[in-house]
Amino acid sequence: MLLQENVALAPLTTIKVGGAARYFVEAKTVSDVQEAVTFAQSRNLPLFVLGGGSNLVVADAGWPGLILKVALPGIEKRSASEDGKILFDVGAGEAWDRFVWHAVMAQGGGVECLSGIPGSVGGTPVQNVGAYGQEVADTIESVQVFDLQNLQVRDLCNEACGFSYRTSIFNTTERGRFIILRASYALTPGAAPNISYADLKRHFEGRDYTPSLAETREAVRHIRAIKGMLIVPGEPDCQSAGSFFKNPVLSEGQHEELKKRASARGLTVPSYPALAKSKKVSAAWLVERSGFAKGYELGHVGISSKHALAIVNRGGATATEVLALKDQIQQRVEEIWGIRLEPEPVMVGF
Repeated sequence: MLLQENVALAPLTTIKVGGAARYFVEAKTVSDVQEAVTFAQSRNLPLFVLGGGSNLVVADAGWPGLILKVALPGIEKRSASEDGKILFDVGAGEAWDRFVWHAVMAQGGGVECLSGIPGSVGGTPVQNVGAYGQEVADTIESVQVFDLQNLQVRDLCNEACGFSYRTSIFNTTERGRFIILRASYALTPGAAPNISYADLKRHFEGRDYTPSLAETREAVRHIRAIKGMLIVPGEPDCQSAGSFFKNPVLSEGQHEELKKRASARGLTVPSYPALAKSKKVSAAWLVERSGFAKGYELGHVGISSKHALAIVNRGGATATEVLALKDQIQQRVEEIWGIRLEPEPVMVGF
């Protein structure tokens, strides 16, 4: 285990803000993880597990304890399971999009719409990452974890992970208990791609054949690039933490109230079939109809010119400025629409 001190964290995140970690370990083996945990516990240091840095905001004061960057490698394809699924065992430190490429090349369906999502494999089960009609809960067979309660390595099946919309036990009931080491995915061989979302339907409009998994992957990456949600070095709209707000899930009463408020303003709440099933509404629509258009600027921060949900670092921003814009958006949306938007990124050190 290589222990480092006072390591800058901003360069390790996609939004590029935040202070330094008092201690820092990059763990490439399970032994590294165990040693790092022992070090932190022996000195009573707060511990934070860092993945790809794509979905978090680090406080300007940094982190007073130990940052453990989980970098366990490996993408291993196993023989088909009893139900004919293609199985992949993937180290938590692998880049998520690299695994998706491997899956698509193996003709394994179930994650093609999650192409282009930044970050590491270990971060995807935590928030049950999803996009364009798919989420990782659909394909995760099990997650290998290091249990901080008894310092043991365990395997949790899909059901034990408690997956729901953008949540799991890892960020709710058991937050801070487990360090994800590996994840196993069961993919459907030769499956037709999921093109249920409007963006994908438009992309393939006019074609008289079903696109392949590879074509769907490229389409998703293309759409994400147009929206500034594909990490491209040097692209200003890419210096963000991804979508900053979750699509709100409303009750019938809340949805009716939203429609009334929209009608009073001469607006109609857009209905997307993929969202309507779970009574979700578009957070981006709410943000834009609250005075925050794409390209909105507030000092060193702003909103992406391509995606209304991405708060971007325009250069030289602080975490305090990012949160100030976040608070402003939340307050305005709640005042106008009666809905409290929930942030999606993890807040570290606040």
